Amino acid sequence: MLQPKKVKHRKWMKGRRRDRKITKSGSEIKFGSFGLKAQGSAWITSRQIEAARRSMTRYVQRGGKIWIKIFPDKPITTKGAEVPMGGGKGSIDHYAVPVASGRIMFEMDGVTEEIAREAMRRAAHKLPVKTKFVKRWKLEN
Repeated sequence: MLQPKKVKHRKWMKGRRRDRKITKSGSEIKFGSFGLKAQGSAWITSRQIEAARRSMTRYVQRGGKIWIKIFPDKPITTKGAEVPMGGGKGSIDHYAVPVASGRIMFEMDGVTEEIAREAMRRAAHKLPVKTKFVKRWKLEN
């Protein structure tokens, strides 16, 4: 699973929700021909990214190329069950990435559109956010 090798601050602040935010960065397909775009905002954990990657890779039978365009660098902390209030912030449990709507999360190339569409559909079932299959727009002369 993905996680940073080194972080500047071990525990981050939670931040605030920005539900209506539409991302500008990472909203275009750069590498592949097909992509999976987020249509809502959520925190996506490294386990969910790995599950989606595995389902795509298994469906295309290790054909084509897959790019993961998001990286979980936000540490999420939890305190143990039945721990009283106080005692400071909990220890790091897992890492996540905050994804805003419009963000391309995965890209794929080297397979037909039907195979890519089905692989992305299977990956979308593993993610906590509504998604959309997108194709790279090419200018035809």
